Amino acid sequence: MPTRTARTAWNGTLEEGSGQVELTSSGVGTYTVSFPKRAADDADGTTSPEELIAAAHSSCFAMQLSALIAAAGGTPQSLEVKADVSLGPDKADGGFKLTGIKLTVVGEVEGLDEAGFQKAAADAKAGCPVSKALTGVEITLDASLES
Repeated sequence: MPTRTARTAWNGTLEEGSGQVELTSSGVGTYTVSFPKRAADDADGTTSPEELIAAAHSSCFAMQLSALIAAAGGTPQSLEVKADVSLGPDKADGGFKLTGIKLTVVGEVEGLDEAGFQKAAADAKAGCPVSKALTGVEITLDASLES
């Protein structure tokens, strides 16, 4: 399997500086990051490490879930996956940390009942490589099957 690369060029202090995150391997874009906007409710056109983790986690989970649904005999018609990644104070060690990730999935699946879908979703949450990389963060799952 290949190694994927991103790079960041940062200028200035944490509070006043900003950076550019480049998705180097794919070349699909370069995105602005700044700490004040990272900590604000309105991202105002900038991304953050948390949003990038959310993108990685939601896409990885969707891939893993589609594979597990197929392995269980179902056919995924559509999977709508959202990952909410929270940042908060690290009371134990100071600074900040990821305080939680909530995965939400709504699936339209043929050939799999609710119990089978719930099992596949729980197994995807545990088995997706990004979930494995984030074992130090509490990850919750809300999975529902469209009728």
